[in-house]
Amino acid sequence: MNDALLALLRGADTPTVCNAIEVAQGRRGFAAFTHGTPVCSAPGLAMVGYAVTARLSAQKPPTEDPATIRARRMAYYRAMWEAPKPAIAVIEDLDPTPVGAFWGEVNTTLHKALGIAGALTNGVLRDLGDLPDGFPVVAGSIGPSHGFVHIREIGTPVTVLGLTVAPGDLIHADRHGAVVIPPAVIPRLAESMAKLRASEQVILAPSRQGFETFEAFEAAWTAFEQARV
Repeated sequence: MNDALLALLRGADTPTVCNAIEVAQGRRGFAAFTHGTPVCSAPGLAMVGYAVTARLSAQKPPTEDPATIRARRMAYYRAMWEAPKPAIAVIEDLDPTPVGAFWGEVNTTLHKALGIAGALTNGVLRDLGDLPDGFPVVAGSIGPSHGFVHIREIGTPVTVLGLTVAPGDLIHADRHGAVVIPPAVIPRLAESMAKLRASEQVILAPSRQGFETFEAFEAAWTAFEQARV
């Protein structure tokens, strides 16, 4: 991914990227996206980066000895530090109902300092109003407590909000959710986004001006159908 494409993706919302992937693939049916309604700490920001993955739990105290827990925690932060950038932390909360917030003022600030562009999780977010600027978190819920949060696994495939993510997957996420961008479409993604936006203007431009007759609308819609995937 070159700098021009990175800038383009950072300036796009996730629905546009999702649609552009279908344009690049030449068909509908792309399904590597999150399900449900996430919460987002920074609704106006999109994040783009390669996934650095981990799994955690917070519902019950860890059963391993403190030295093991600490060593894994430091290994986790090292993985974030050493990850190819741009990078996004993609963290699966293993609890049946996530109850403990890993993502609050401290961890968001730390991850930003480690060079991470943002976080995607099915887990809990807290400390709204105290999070650092420029570090969006897309999460499953909001809550007040950190519970017994502790890292369980590092660098394994994870499932977050219905989306399976492998380490190194290219992620685009914003307040709508997240997608995994298939490697095969990356060389055509900028062109596909331009084609998508042009096709949408076929119906958006006359709709914003208003239609004098239903036949005018029908003609514009027919042209739109012919232009889109």
